[in-house]
Amino acid sequence: MTDSAAPPASTAPRALAEEAHRRIISMIFEGVMKSGDLLQEAALGERFRMSRTPVREAIKRLESEGLAVVEGRFTRVRSVTPADVEEIFFLRLELEPLAARSAVRLPPAQIDAMEAKVRHLMASDPTVNDLHRQTDYEFHALLGREFGNSAVAQTVAALHRRTCIFDHTQVPERFLAGCQEHLDILDAARSGNADAVEARLRTHLEHARDAVLNRLRRAGAA
Repeated sequence: MTDSAAPPASTAPRALAEEAHRRIISMIFEGVMKSGDLLQEAALGERFRMSRTPVREAIKRLESEGLAVVEGRFTRVRSVTPADVEEIFFLRLELEPLAARSAVRLPPAQIDAMEAKVRHLMASDPTVNDLHRQTDYEFHALLGREFGNSAVAQTVAALHRRTCIFDHTQVPERFLAGCQEHLDILDAARSGNADAVEARLRTHLEHARDAVLNRLRRAGAA
């Protein structure tokens, strides 16, 4: 059976891949696709009324995010469990707040530029997922830039990729709240208060973790 809400034929290829990615994630969280199920380009393309190319791109992205695993010639669903989320955020909470203390050394122009990006995001169309994802990535990368530890930066980036699947399409209540928390963290960095940067980022990550866990629990209950 195909989905009734098919994207228009004129939709750009990148947007189609984004749509396929969003739908597959929703199917996983809602239990339509379970751990071990095959991710088949042709079947999913027919379901979504799109070609195999954007579906293939979406599946590749799921692999990088830890939601799909390649076994021989097949790609299968790897569901995210509450335990997975707890482990990922445990590491983020250990590394990011510590590294972010160095954000007080950022040039004011960089802090101002990031604030402008966050405010632009808040005023934008919330369905533009690429803008949300890129702004969020740049924000978290900026906070640890002055820490100067490439191993920490690479680990944080990898963990961020695994949690960015829970964007505002999955936890919409976090969109504006998360943006405001970003602004509060930037204010602390601008004022030179490293303790406030660390504390506010820690709270931000805890709120994100709790929203994700609640999303998984709602999906499990449904």
